[in-house]
Amino acid sequence: MTDGYGRVIDYLRISVTDRCSLRCRYCMPPDGVDWLSHGDLLTYEEILTLCSAFCVLGFRRFRLTGGEPLVRRGLSHLVAGLRALPEVSSISLTTNGVDLAPQLPSLLDAGLTAVNLSLDTLDRAQYAAITRRDLLPQALEGLHAALSTPNLTVKLNCVPMGENDDQLVPLAALAKDRPLSVRFIELMPIGLGGSLPRRTEEEVRARLEAAFGPLLSCAPPPGAGPGRYCAPAGFRGKIGFISAVSHQFCASCNRVRLTATGFLKTCLQYDTGVDLRALLRGGATQSELQAAIAGALARKPLQHHFGTAARPNDESHNMHQIGG
Repeated sequence: MTDGYGRVIDYLRISVTDRCSLRCRYCMPPDGVDWLSHGDLLTYEEILTLCSAFCVLGFRRFRLTGGEPLVRRGLSHLVAGLRALPEVSSISLTTNGVDLAPQLPSLLDAGLTAVNLSLDTLDRAQYAAITRRDLLPQALEGLHAALSTPNLTVKLNCVPMGENDDQLVPLAALAKDRPLSVRFIELMPIGLGGSLPRRTEEEVRARLEAAFGPLLSCAPPPGAGPGRYCAPAGFRGKIGFISAVSHQFCASCNRVRLTATGFLKTCLQYDTGVDLRALLRGGATQSELQAAIAGALARKPLQHHFGTAARPNDESHNMHQIGG
């Protein structure tokens, strides 16, 4: 499936819930969050019906996100359902890791192929300050469980935001002796993230090179997406940079997002797309769902405009609500 600019779109990020076990400052307000009701969420059966339509259109890669996807019960059943769809090549999970260790065996049995674990610091007090929850030991247990699993692709995502400057080198050092890709993801100005400080790729790279020496370009890990990868000499793992603001990569974008309420977002920046839940619950056929998806992809924007003046159709929700 190609969009209106000829880009091949074959990767769907699926948010299964807006709920989360943490309250990260760049993602959620400290309190007063109005959670979606159960009836507002797509059921697993509805997600699989939609994914079947995506598969017919050539989608082969699916990623489960939230909120925090592991707070929704029975996630392994959804993974197994996705694995049963024709020609699916990867089923990955983005998680904070807090609930990963006990659930990982069932997810692996169901067909999970990769895990991205979000972790911004190895300092327990700082972790509690950033996430508003004292759960670092549980997150590290989840990371250890993932790294102990043969043939599982594991990536660690860190958002550099100034206050965790002293943690960038320790986090990168996790890749020295492990088959781990540590990626530094530039904070995007969406929702609460728009009011917080951020570190650019160049600032992070300078800190890492001061500690480890030159960062040598290297091949990306499986399912790397838009990241650029490198490693100091002697590293077993890799270091990646995903810098949507300072190093725009829209020309190679291959993904769209399905929110927990069934809205197909064709670009993280904008609130435009198509309400697939309404079509599905209104009795749309598979052919009608495929046509709606294809039509939305044909209108996928050329690029975002992060860093410029706001526009009327800019996304106004926080990240936990859109599965970014």
